[in-house]
Amino acid sequence: MSPLFAFSYHNPTQIHFGPDSFAALATLVPADARVLLLYGGGSIKANGVHAQVTQALAAHHVVEFGGVEPNPTLETLTRAVAVVREQRLDFILGVGGGSVSDGAKFVAAAALYDGEGWDIVSGRHAVTQALPVGVVLTLPATGSESNAAAVVTRAATREKRVFYAQAARPRFAILNPRVMASLPDRQLANGLVDAFVHVCEQYLTYPVGALVQDGYAEAVLRALKTLADTFERRREPDWGQNLMWAANQALCGIIGVGVPQDWASHRLAVQLTALYDIDHGRTLSIIQPFVLREGIEARRAKLEQMGRQVFGLAQPSAEGVIAAIEAMYRGLGMPLHVREAGVSEADAAGRVLALARAQGHVPFKGAMPLDEGQVERVIRGACG
Repeated sequence: MSPLFAFSYHNPTQIHFGPDSFAALATLVPADARVLLLYGGGSIKANGVHAQVTQALAAHHVVEFGGVEPNPTLETLTRAVAVVREQRLDFILGVGGGSVSDGAKFVAAAALYDGEGWDIVSGRHAVTQALPVGVVLTLPATGSESNAAAVVTRAATREKRVFYAQAARPRFAILNPRVMASLPDRQLANGLVDAFVHVCEQYLTYPVGALVQDGYAEAVLRALKTLADTFERRREPDWGQNLMWAANQALCGIIGVGVPQDWASHRLAVQLTALYDIDHGRTLSIIQPFVLREGIEARRAKLEQMGRQVFGLAQPSAEGVIAAIEAMYRGLGMPLHVREAGVSEADAAGRVLALARAQGHVPFKGAMPLDEGQVERVIRGACG
C-alpha cells in the first residue's frame, strides 16, 4: 500500500502574467515605499525593461543597485545591503532572472539581521523577518519569483549554498513574456532544462499514490518536452509564454507537496558552477543522467511511468527513458560531460568530489540516498 501523504501549502506570491503586466507595478509597490531596484549586468537597460519599470515607479523613491552576478555572490549582495541601510530603504524590487530574485531575498533578510550575512545562507541564522520583496522576471528558469528558496555563492571560498526564508518570499511577481524576445538561445535552453530538472527532482523518486501531484508534474514535463521539441519556434510569443509559466509552476511548490523529493542532481551540480562557472542549466544536463543511472533501481517505477506519460513510449524501460532525456538535452545543444562545457582539467573529478565532500553531500542523504561510492561514480562519470 502506498503511504499516505500530508502537507501544509500556502503560496502568498501574487502573479501578474501577461504582455501588459508592468502597469501593475505602480499599485503593487506601496506609494510611500523607499525602493531598492536590484538588477544584474545591465541587459534590462538595453531591452527596454528598465525604462518600463522606472516609468511605472516614477512617483516612487527609487535607488538603483546593479551588478548582481548570474550566480549572485555574498560579496556583491553585502554591498547592496549596505546601500539599503545607508539610504533607509524598505522595499526590495528585483528585476532580472532567478539570480536577481535570489539576491533580492538575501538582501531583504540580511538588511534586518545584525550578524554576518553568510549566517543566513549557511543556516546558522533562521530568518524570521525580512523587508518586502517584489520581482519583475526577465528570464524564466528557476521559479524563484514565487518560492522561498535562494542560492548564494561566497566567492572567497567558492561555496554555493541554498537557503529558505519564508519571510523573504516575494509578495508579487510580474511575468511579462515579451521580455524574452531578446534572450539568447543559450539562456532559453538553460531555463528549459533547469525547469525540467526541477520537476524531475520532485517526481522521479518512488510511487506514493499521489495522483494529482504526479499528474501535475507530468503535465509540466510534457509542456517542457514539447517546447524542447519545437525549439525552432522559440521566437514565437506562445512558445515564450508557455516556457515562462511552465518554469514558474515547476518550482512554485505545488508539484512537490506531500511527496518524496530528491535534489541530488542540484546539490552535486552546483559544485561545477562554483569551481568552473558553468551555467546552472548546463551543470544539470551534465549531472542528472549520471544520478538517474546510479539510482536507477530505486527510481525504476517512476522512470517507466515518465516514459509512458511524458515521452509517449508504449513499453518504456528506465534505461530508455534516461536515454530519451539525454537525447532531449542533446537536441537543445546542452552538454552531457564537463569536457563539452569547456573544462579540460585533468583532475576535475577530484576537485568536484572534494568540494562536494566539504559541502556534506558525500554520501548524499535524502529520500533517494546515494552512498559514498555512488556519489563518486556520478562525479567521475560526469567529470572524469
